[in-house]
Amino acid sequence: MKAAEPTPSARDFLPTHLSLPALREAARDCRGCPLFQHATQTVFGLGRPSSRMVLVGEQPGDEEDKRGEPFVGPAGRLLDEALAAAKIARSDTYVTNVVKHFKWVAQGKRRLHQKPTGREVGACLPWLEKEIELIEPELIVCLGATAAQALLGSDFRVTVSRGRPIATRFGPPALATVHPSSILRQKTPADREREMKLFVADLAAAGRLL
Repeated sequence: MKAAEPTPSARDFLPTHLSLPALREAARDCRGCPLFQHATQTVFGLGRPSSRMVLVGEQPGDEEDKRGEPFVGPAGRLLDEALAAAKIARSDTYVTNVVKHFKWVAQGKRRLHQKPTGREVGACLPWLEKEIELIEPELIVCLGATAAQALLGSDFRVTVSRGRPIATRFGPPALATVHPSSILRQKTPADREREMKLFVADLAAAGRLL
C-alpha cells in the first residue's frame, strides 16, 4: 500500500532563523493551504514584539487583505474603541489572526467572509505558535470561537467560558471573548450596546490580569 503523503502546512515554510521579521517575510510565500490562491497577500501579526498581551482573531477581512495589516477594517475600529474603553492601549499589544489569508466568497462585487475549515486553521497554526513563542506574552486574548477553539480545543464554547483565564499548551493562559465583528452584526442599537459592554468588560478583565 502506498504511504499517504504528508499534509502540507505552514510548518514547511517556517524560516530556519526564528524572529518576527523572519517569520513575516517567510509567511509571504506560504503555500501551506489553498487560501493563498485567492487572497491579495498574507496578513501577518503586528504590534509590540515585547507585548504582554497578544490578541488573536480568526482571519483578515476584506480591508485587511487589501492593506496587509490585521484589524484595520470595521471590526478593527470597533476593537480599538473597546480597548480604549477598557483602558488598554492597542500600541501596547500584539494583534494577529489564526489564519493569515482572507477566505471569501463573491456576492456581486463584494467579497464576503467565509469561515475557515479545521484543515485550514490547522495548516496555518504554526505561524501563530511561533509568534507566541517569540513574543512570550503573559496573556492571550482569543477574539471569537475560531481563535478560542484553535488554542483551547474544539469543545471550547465562548458563550460558556468567556472572560476568564484558562491554561493553554502554549505557556501563557488565554482568555476568550467574542469577535468584534459579531457586535457589528447585532440587529438593533440596543443589542449592539449590550454586547459592546460585555466585550469591554472581558477586555477589562484581561487588563486586570496583567
